[in-house]
Amino acid sequence: MGKLPCALLFFLLFTNPAFSWKKEEFRNCDQTPFCKRARSRQPGACPLTATDVSISGGDLVAKLVAKETNQETPTKPLVLKISAYQDGVMRLKIDEDPDLNPRKKRFEVPDVIVPEFSDKKLWLQSLKEEEEENSGLISVVYLSDGYEGVIRHDPFEVFVRERGENGKKVLSLNSNGLFDFEQIKDKKDENEDWEEKFRTHTDSRPYGPQSISFDVSFYGADFVYGIPEHATSLALKPTSGSGVEASEPYRLFNLDVFEYIHDSPFGLYGSIPFMISHGKSRGSSGFFWLNAAEMQIDVFNGNNSNEFLKLPSDQKRIDTLWMSEAGVVDAFFFVGPAPKDVVRQYTSVTGPTALPQLFSIAYHQCRWNYRDEEDVYNVDSKFDEHDIPYDVLWLDIEHTDGKKYFTWDKMLFPNPEEMQNKLAAKGRRMVTIVDPHIKRDDSYFIHEEASKKGYYVKDKTGNDFDGWCWPGSSSYLDMVDPKIRSWWGEKFSCKNYVGSTPSLYIWNDMNEPSVFNGPEVTMPRDALHYGDVEHRELHNAYGYYFHMATAEGLAKRGKGQDRPFVLSRAFFPGSQRYGAVWTGDNTAEWEHLRVSVPMILTLGLTGMSFSGADVGGFFGNPDTELLIRWYQLGAFYPFFRGHAHHDTKRREPWLFGERNTELMREAIHVRYMLLPYFYTLFREANSSGTPVARPLWMEFPSDEKTFSNDEAFMVGNSLLVQGIYTQGAKHAEVYLPGDQPWYDFKNGNSYKGGETYKLDVLEDSVPSFIRGGTIYLERTDFDVALLKWQMILTLWL
Repeated sequence: MGKLPCALLFFLLFTNPAFSWKKEEFRNCDQTPFCKRARSRQPGACPLTATDVSISGGDLVAKLVAKETNQETPTKPLVLKISAYQDGVMRLKIDEDPDLNPRKKRFEVPDVIVPEFSDKKLWLQSLKEEEEENSGLISVVYLSDGYEGVIRHDPFEVFVRERGENGKKVLSLNSNGLFDFEQIKDKKDENEDWEEKFRTHTDSRPYGPQSISFDVSFYGADFVYGIPEHATSLALKPTSGSGVEASEPYRLFNLDVFEYIHDSPFGLYGSIPFMISHGKSRGSSGFFWLNAAEMQIDVFNGNNSNEFLKLPSDQKRIDTLWMSEAGVVDAFFFVGPAPKDVVRQYTSVTGPTALPQLFSIAYHQCRWNYRDEEDVYNVDSKFDEHDIPYDVLWLDIEHTDGKKYFTWDKMLFPNPEEMQNKLAAKGRRMVTIVDPHIKRDDSYFIHEEASKKGYYVKDKTGNDFDGWCWPGSSSYLDMVDPKIRSWWGEKFSCKNYVGSTPSLYIWNDMNEPSVFNGPEVTMPRDALHYGDVEHRELHNAYGYYFHMATAEGLAKRGKGQDRPFVLSRAFFPGSQRYGAVWTGDNTAEWEHLRVSVPMILTLGLTGMSFSGADVGGFFGNPDTELLIRWYQLGAFYPFFRGHAHHDTKRREPWLFGERNTELMREAIHVRYMLLPYFYTLFREANSSGTPVARPLWMEFPSDEKTFSNDEAFMVGNSLLVQGIYTQGAKHAEVYLPGDQPWYDFKNGNSYKGGETYKLDVLEDSVPSFIRGGTIYLERTDFDVALLKWQMILTLWL
């Protein structure tokens, strides 16, 4: 009886196809105390000054102390450390002093920074002090490549500047004096209430407020980009400042959001707290905060946000405010100066995109759900019948026995190995879904073992956390523990995953984590992980560790399995090392087609090159024109998959009449023709971090007309693609940057660069152009393609 109300609530709320994003289900800044406090602070409020500045162990170290202490400011010094690395990277760490025995060690995110990054450390040898007019005493260290790291003593500020007389600033922290670090403390008395409530949920907050906030300024910037995931424009819009209507900050908090709305700063499935700036005068720079707690970020209105910095009128800047609920300051400054330099510097810290196998960058066919083996064979044969290539067929949760992962419904899929082998005989693979919620069923071998070993996340009382997801009552594996990740990885061996074969790969969904009856549809913040770390401290990294464990498990399967394909919905910095991501549960609307481009470009800028959006939209039934336009654009996504909700009409490409099937076939054929080119670009991403799909300004960094253009994009350096985002469009305006000619991808017509063209919209393609003076690999027939691949594999593998 006790579970009946929850089960009924689950059925009513989460099996109703009309359920969608509801604003009131999620917190805004005013309902989030740490965000509200940080936003209320005024420039210059930071009371900290830097003392005892010296060089120790190859780093600049200092203490941050309050000039005047009171109940509102820290009473214990903070420890600051600046480290320099090769290729223009500076790292800043600020934490409580461990020698002063803080009540709790603050969480630092492990397993994100690649081990080889430490080999690039530069040992700082000397420190010079200068007295600057209007700035007071500063301490300066030489970084590399003509840049210096500087700490101003009073008031405290950290920045990177160009070396030389009157060297201009590139990036700074606390230039506006907004730094605040809430130290973990004991309660003054037992009556002090640290609890936070939202709707029907109460967060016990046993350690009280522990948030951190600070301002970051980007100099010489016209726009800032990054910090996915949001369904909004590529160039981040101001959220605060003069002349700006008050809005929510950009939120970074991994959430399961049904039918998310476009043009919103609301956080979605993944979080990468990395921002890149770009401007015509200076180029690009970047800032990354390694922190897995909830984060909110304000972008101020260009160069008019406030006058606290008192810059020369010719030095532009964009100010931002970064706010996090917990953690430490572990921040990285990237000096650029070119856009590709910044992404290379960032991926030197978090790792480059894994080099995918060829099949995974081809076309994928998915639906929730293909019903049974007969349905699988029918879909497979129809692709052949209609001469439509595809490489991967997917199965969603209904293929399992009662939504228990690593199992098969024996009535619907009685011969899973035979099914996979028949697809493999045609060179095709299969993907099945494996989510982090484990059904609490004593007869289920995963649950029995995980429960016995104590491998689940705990609730605040120390018991196994019990939440609701697709199977009903579920617990969640504590993937922060390396031992549990290793145990999980073993489950993917063909011996342990009964019914699987080497041609089966994996899809991790719902790994934000999604908890249907939890606060904001996720896990309570006071749940406990390995090492007594609260969920609030690592929430945004939970899906990352799950993705990591799955990918490493597949890689252990044996020979030829060292490049696994795993798709993840949740992501975090470093996720690019483990597989692909997609933009989640989008909708069959023209605006969702449009917003897919800036979302994918933003993911690429922040390391996640292998990304795409559900072609056709996950929710709803696209009209035929929208579906065709989506295939024509999706053929240029780095990850190309058609996918749909089980309540939608079937939409395989042959179901819309002969002419429409022909148009979708042609779009998919374009992708296959370009596979050698895409593979080349993935190798480039793997070696340098440069994304596969790129904003125009990455290739044309001095052309201001490209800076806010997010309807067109570059595939590599050779191919420009312009989507069609309006029903019934007859014409499209396309800007072709640069001073070289461009050639129409379809008919070879030549166009002069640096001009905007009003072009007739064609039924059979979206506007796409080859850049003069570049080379791209094209697959013309099987024999030629095979020869090209042999050459590529010989050179690279």
